[in-house]
Amino acid sequence: MVNEFERLAAGKLLIASANLMEGTFKRTVLLMCEHSSEGSVAFILNRPMEFKVSEAIAGFGDVEEPLLMGGPVQADRVYFMHTRGDLVEASEEILPGLFWGGEQEELSYLLNTGVLPPSEVRFFLGYSGWNAGQLEEEFEVGSWYTTDATRELVFSDAYEWMWSRTVRSKGGEYQLIANSPELPGLN
Repeated sequence: MVNEFERLAAGKLLIASANLMEGTFKRTVLLMCEHSSEGSVAFILNRPMEFKVSEAIAGFGDVEEPLLMGGPVQADRVYFMHTRGDLVEASEEILPGLFWGGEQEELSYLLNTGVLPPSEVRFFLGYSGWNAGQLEEEFEVGSWYTTDATRELVFSDAYEWMWSRTVRSKGGEYQLIANSPELPGLN
């Protein structure tokens, strides 16, 4: 099998392997936003929280999308991804047409004036981060898979099915893994 860690870069998906049976990353799909010899930053795409953005963040009163749990690091801070890096200053392009960060006030204005539809923005509470070498060690013990990200997946609201569909999309042996029960000992 190809060393998946070597393929990891910003814009790739980091998929929890079936070996991660518990904890924060169980059956998660993350989008890598930074990956270098110094460390990595990613956001969990399939962990909606129980409240909407409009209920949690001032200035985003019309955004009825769920706030997503991005990860355990800086869980008191909000991050966002969007499709309009041409209009939101200080945005970083992750994929063609997908941007991370930027000026929150500009984003609020674009959403509140209807220039940017809420369906083209994702808000995250916290992020997932790894120090230098940490993520590579997790790959060595089989904790993660990778594949290419798409804008459609990032903005999908099929949270419950995202992990199995993403694993299945890798084909071959991964199709069996995608169909494995969440708690295999109960079958």
